[in-house]
Amino acid sequence: MTNNRWIVLAVVSCALLLIVIDMTVLYTALPRLTHDLHASASQKLWIINAYPLVVAGLLPGTGTLGDRIGHRTMFLCGLIVFGFASTAAAFAPSANFLIGARIGLAVGAAMMMPATLSIIRITFQDEKERALALGIWSSIAAGGAAVGPVVGGVLLEYFWWGSVFLINVPVVIAAFIVGMIVLEKRGGNKARAWDFIGSVQIMLALIALTFALKELGKPDRDLLLFAGALVIGLIAAVMFVKRQNKRTEPLLDFQLFKNSKFSSGVLTASVASASLIGVELVFTQRLQLVAGYSPLQAGLLILPIPLAAFVAAPLMGFFMNRVGTARALYLSLGMSGVGIVLYLLSYKMETMIWLLPLMIVGFGVGAAMTGASTAIMGNASADKAGMAASIEEVSYELGGSIGVTVMGSLMTAIYSLNLVLPEFAAQNPAHAKAASDSLDGAKLVAETLPADQVSALLDNAYLAFDQSFVVVIAVAAVGVFMTAFGVYRLNKAQ
Repeated sequence: MTNNRWIVLAVVSCALLLIVIDMTVLYTALPRLTHDLHASASQKLWIINAYPLVVAGLLPGTGTLGDRIGHRTMFLCGLIVFGFASTAAAFAPSANFLIGARIGLAVGAAMMMPATLSIIRITFQDEKERALALGIWSSIAAGGAAVGPVVGGVLLEYFWWGSVFLINVPVVIAAFIVGMIVLEKRGGNKARAWDFIGSVQIMLALIALTFALKELGKPDRDLLLFAGALVIGLIAAVMFVKRQNKRTEPLLDFQLFKNSKFSSGVLTASVASASLIGVELVFTQRLQLVAGYSPLQAGLLILPIPLAAFVAAPLMGFFMNRVGTARALYLSLGMSGVGIVLYLLSYKMETMIWLLPLMIVGFGVGAAMTGASTAIMGNASADKAGMAASIEEVSYELGGSIGVTVMGSLMTAIYSLNLVLPEFAAQNPAHAKAASDSLDGAKLVAETLPADQVSALLDNAYLAFDQSFVVVIAVAAVGVFMTAFGVYRLNKAQ
């Protein structure tokens, strides 16, 4: 087993790459599959959202279940579910069938994700090697999602939309065969109780709260739907916490958070994910709406972030013991903040100039994720590895949703507040509403205007968009710096 540990890492890393790419691979495939399947606006939304919503909801339950029945079993079963769901998605005859297949993909992903970290935690006993292995895991987690749109764009150049799912199948088969051979047959703790009711409560809480965040982040948000989901999520969360505090073997042990390094790791994972996805969201919007790049070109221009993360994460793992976990957390967050500020100062300059700050952002995020994984997994006992892994991955999921919601909502609000409509647009209620909602709306209105009025509207819209863009990027930098300082103070006090 000792000699196979790096092969084990390769197997779980391949599975993780499939999971995170599937979060974003549909961004470029969505227009084509929407056309072919005649998907409605609502169906299109659920094709995208079903996967991350169900993954987030299932993670706490599957992570702790892995502690009971064994992480090898959970991982291999998850591969099987993921493989069958990928095949079903690739040949989906209708939009509703594809939504169901995406839910199946989410079930398989939720079974595998905590197991990947838990297997690393158990397989690598040497702290230096474990830190390096967690660094490699973090690099894939940080960069894989950003690579998704690029992978989708390349596949769609040559194949039909189903190829973005079918490509999973050979990787799943190879990972399953090798995993059967090299993964250690270690059973879980059969004596440990598994709280089914608690799993349902936390699943309902996370799905409802994540849905509420996503609804709040939509330009055409339904506030009644948001409020309903928020209330359901909060009630389920309160019921879950009360139940766990009464149990001798809780599904989620809140005592873990009394460890300052563990709590710092969870906080860092959440903020790193929020800042990464939030910055990428507004960055890609500007590239397409203002700079005029295609979706594939925008995906390629964002590659410095995941590529730098791919490099930084294992490097931080290699040097973790020298740097120290707490120091790694606040220094890497600080580096991300510096990169965001430098990008803000250079985003209107030549492309080659602002690519460097993006690399600094990616390097900092990659290093922060390695530090977070080390802090979380290294400060939980082996029999709670699945529980700790699920906490980390929920932190990433919720952090990403918060990033999209906060950044997207703030951008919309600042844009609408700063947009000065020309008199001819302000006097038309339909034009005024569409142009004030977003830059996309302003461009659609411009298509209906006489040529001599187009520039008057779009110039003001571009100005308002850039003003909102600056505010959002600045808020992201402040949030990262504040978190870095908080992690520093939290660990200094211990």
